[in-house]
Amino acid sequence: MKRRTLLATGASAAVAAALGAPVRAQTKTKVGFIYVGPINDGGWTQHHHESAMEMVAHFGDAVDFVYQESVPEGPDAERAITQMCLGGANIVFTTSFGYMDPTINVAAKFPDVKFEHATGYKQADNVGVYSAKFHEGRAVQGFLAGKMTKSNKIGYIASVPIPEVVLGINSAYIHAKKVNPDVEFKIVWIFEWLNPAKEADAAKALIEQGCDVVLQHTDSTAPQQAAKDAGNVYTFGQAADMAEFAPMPRISSIIDVWAPYYIKQVQAVMDGTWVSENTWDGIGEGMVGIGEISSAVPADIKAEAEALRDSIAGKSYNPFTGPLNKQDGSPWLADGEVAEDGVLAGLNFFVEGISGDIPS
Repeated sequence: MKRRTLLATGASAAVAAALGAPVRAQTKTKVGFIYVGPINDGGWTQHHHESAMEMVAHFGDAVDFVYQESVPEGPDAERAITQMCLGGANIVFTTSFGYMDPTINVAAKFPDVKFEHATGYKQADNVGVYSAKFHEGRAVQGFLAGKMTKSNKIGYIASVPIPEVVLGINSAYIHAKKVNPDVEFKIVWIFEWLNPAKEADAAKALIEQGCDVVLQHTDSTAPQQAAKDAGNVYTFGQAADMAEFAPMPRISSIIDVWAPYYIKQVQAVMDGTWVSENTWDGIGEGMVGIGEISSAVPADIKAEAEALRDSIAGKSYNPFTGPLNKQDGSPWLADGEVAEDGVLAGLNFFVEGISGDIPS
């Protein structure tokens, strides 16, 4: 709903009432956010929250902002979302994959509330979904990892075995392998988005196995600290820039750029034009950012990485361009063939050359 100004008070209100004109009190659009981690996790949740605060700064006192942090996926999420709706929220952003079914369930009970679910795929008349093409950023990371490794062993800390994560592993591997045929990926699954202790342990295990570059699809800065403690190990910022660890161990980052989307969707609620949509944008649309490549990277490699970033942004190159085979060696994409977005969004297999299984 739009912010409205009280046009009539006192006697003028009585006149307006006599003329049949409605008298409206000043209202705000109430915007709620549900977070899977704490707002100071240094990564995923913190960046969502900082983007939400940019949205609040944009609208000023036209919005009433509420949030709940560290909400576990599952029944607790459904209770938290319900409470937010009972508190008068006009739009609720639920910012983790495991909130998908809870969001759908609550939305059915509150048809007048708008919902935006991050990284999911289930929609309803009052539920839209949004995500970023993180795999585009992982292509750049994979390129840099392949160029910078000296041991030819690259570690990858994987969170939850869903297509988004599988897609990122594949993209990073493909582009590391292109520039370094001898590269080997070692993957550790922690089955959580955020668990600093597990993330640190996973990083240490990978480093002990000889990995001198560690990538992650988890939320905290624990892998960066583990790499810093070990010395001579490169990492990448995840979701946020994590620049406090630059130039070593962090050599670049994937930055999730959510604020413009949050501003756009809240404005649509204010204007009464909001509709359920499926948004999946990447580097070119500005939803995925590549953090500054640090001075630890030689100038020629930095230039090549930036050229790769720009080719993806400009749509002249797709990270999933054949020839590519599936893990078992069977053909997937022919030479020059590009994978369709619908296929990538549901990807459930590794490409040829990656060892290990995707947990069920």
